[in-house]
Amino acid sequence: MANLSTLVGCLAIIFFTSVAPASSATHSVEWSLGNDYSSLATGKPYAVGDTIVFNYGAGHTVDEVSESDYKSCTLGNSISSDSSGTTSIALKTSGSHYFICAIPGHCTGGMKLSVDVGAAASSGGGGVGATAKTTPSPTVEGGKSAPTASATAVLKPFEAVVMTCVVALLYTLALS
Repeated sequence: MANLSTLVGCLAIIFFTSVAPASSATHSVEWSLGNDYSSLATGKPYAVGDTIVFNYGAGHTVDEVSESDYKSCTLGNSISSDSSGTTSIALKTSGSHYFICAIPGHCTGGMKLSVDVGAAASSGGGGVGATAKTTPSPTVEGGKSAPTASATAVLKPFEAVVMTCVVALLYTLALS
């Protein structure tokens, strides 16, 4: 029985040291006319698991749109839209994400953001290789961006295979 307790303890230690919370960052955006959003893209890495929080007053929206709608400031084709005053966008996929204010004249006045999201950061690093253009992908519920928080656990596939082999070996030793 003591050997089984030791085995379970070892397995728990191995499991919890190989599963670690992913590094994530929250990027705050003051969403209004007259701001230069290109500066958000310079030297700021965005990674899967990060969150962008748009803060704005009445009379604005945060709409995720396609690249072509972003470039042309086309209104009415939003993937998601929110006008709550505080919009949290969880970056769940890598790639480019595009945001505009869908109030007529605001996008052409500069209220647009495009962000390039890199792969999820490992537990020991932070978004290396991720670059910002200025656009994330939101969590969508019922066609609208939903406020979200992002905290996930990451277990790399290779670590999972190694862990499975270690568990199988320890289990075999415990039974012998």
